[in-house]
Amino acid sequence: MRISVVIPARNEETFILGCLEAVIRQTLPPDEIIVVDNGSTDRTAELAQGMGVKLVNCPTPGVAVARQAGLEAATGDWVVTTDADSRPVVGWLEALRPHMAHSVALYGPLRMFGLPAWQEELTELGYGVFLKMMMLLGKPNLAAANMAFHRQTALELGGYPMVEAREDVILGWKLKAKGPVRYVREALVLTSARRVRGGWLRFLWQQARNLGGNSSGYFAADEGKES
Repeated sequence: MRISVVIPARNEETFILGCLEAVIRQTLPPDEIIVVDNGSTDRTAELAQGMGVKLVNCPTPGVAVARQAGLEAATGDWVVTTDADSRPVVGWLEALRPHMAHSVALYGPLRMFGLPAWQEELTELGYGVFLKMMMLLGKPNLAAANMAFHRQTALELGGYPMVEAREDVILGWKLKAKGPVRYVREALVLTSARRVRGGWLRFLWQQARNLGGNSSGYFAADEGKES
């Protein structure tokens, strides 16, 4: 079973190398790594090319458009996604792989980095609580920073909806209607703390809105935007 890792990026020269290094050093190496350059004006594309990954040019702005371009360019049986400012742990793909034969989509935990240690642990704990609440509501929250799905099934569904900041979650709901969607606790991804740069109160308010289905995932703020 071939695995494609897709990473959209727009002006991510600060983070892209750390992300790619984390994906390249996986204990289960992916069959291909795709960076979708979403109209960057910095060195994002140059740095990605220097790492030897497949670069897809997507000048039309928007993270949903970029994710769709990556999905269409992928050749793997499964597409696994993360964000340019994220760093999957070394056993990420190895943890996801055993569940692929019996699922149409998978997702896992997130933890912010770049904060005091106790706050980093709290973000993972809080995200876990959020995911359980969304599961109880019958709407699993598949955030693109840590998401995997069967490529052909996603293509048959039309891929990502062109809705900014909710495209990943909506695709997850569509996939759930086609087969099992599983949470893989061991498949941890670290993601940058820039999502709380507007303050914790603003961040927590955004997550409260998520419970009503009005927005995207717990760590959705600033996805696909310039860093």
